[in-house]
Amino acid sequence: QVQLVESGGGLVQPGGSLRLSCAASGFSLDYYAIGWFRQAPGKEREGVSCISKSDGSTYYAESVAGRFTISRDNARNTVFLQMNSLKPEDTAVYYCAASDSSAYACYDPRLGYDYWGQGTQVTVSS
Repeated sequence: QVQLVESGGGLVQPGGSLRLSCAASGFSLDYYAIGWFRQAPGKEREGVSCISKSDGSTYYAESVAGRFTISRDNARNTVFLQMNSLKPEDTAVYYCAASDSSAYACYDPRLGYDYWGQGTQVTVSS
């Protein structure tokens, strides 16, 4: 069964850190582009970060660049999102997704993601 499972969310104070995990089963993540997305209440889903299928290059949305780091551990079939210096505006449900296409860059909205996790809540509040 193909599945993505996120974990690591929670409540953290502003300035704190969290590390999200995205564990895959039923397929190997190293053959896929992996994206992290988030959706806050009343807002559209937005791309946060991604790692490409072809060369492992990474991309970050401007709002998180310098604070978030995406990484892949092929041996554990898991992708991580290290989030530092968290802000209240980072509060959202975070989703990971996988795409086996290389037709577009991982951050390109035209790239379709085939598999999605169920999401993990991140709340940044004092």
